[in-house]
Amino acid sequence: MITLKNISFTYPNGLKVFENMNFELHNGDRVGIVGHNGSGKTTLLHLIVGLLKPDAGDIIIFGKPRKTEKDYREVRKRVGLLFQDPEDQLFCPTVAEDVAFGPLNLRIPKDEVHRIVKRTLEEVGLSGFEDRVTYNLSGGEKKLVSLATLFAMGPEVLLLDEPTAGLDEDATKKIEEILREKADTYIVVSHLRDVLEETTDRIFKMEHGHLEAV
Repeated sequence: MITLKNISFTYPNGLKVFENMNFELHNGDRVGIVGHNGSGKTTLLHLIVGLLKPDAGDIIIFGKPRKTEKDYREVRKRVGLLFQDPEDQLFCPTVAEDVAFGPLNLRIPKDEVHRIVKRTLEEVGLSGFEDRVTYNLSGGEKKLVSLATLFAMGPEVLLLDEPTAGLDEDATKKIEEILREKADTYIVVSHLRDVLEETTDRIFKMEHGHLEAV
């Protein structure tokens, strides 16, 4: 589903993150990635959805090379990215509006969007939260709403950047349960090895610009 071939990437400040890095994600893969701060974990996810562009190498997603902004429009409909900070994901006044935003942009009829919102909130354990003000939710609740915004789009792949960062034990277990039961193909970036062991089948360490199986 996702192939990165000989990817090199350097930030404008001269920080080299990747050099000839390779990675593949197949249907049904549940992959975890660990690594120290600045090793490139988040950068990898942003490259996959086109928020960043490589200096060299090929990105092939769903069988097609992805180079231009137009190429990535399709990718973003089929690959959902969970940002580390929910404040980067949630920007509408209410929970229902946040979850409905993506489907409405796909021009799905409003009555169908209403059903999607209801079903998706049930999936993440937030039934009845439709009219709650997103700003006033707890950290764990904001993470769950962020996940709901992705599920509402029906993505084929999830990219999850520190999905349990800053959460208490109960909220962490809820996120782990949802991933195991509701998602099929995903990459989880986390500093917490136990979270990856609970949610993924393979774990890689990002080090010196490459991914090494651990």
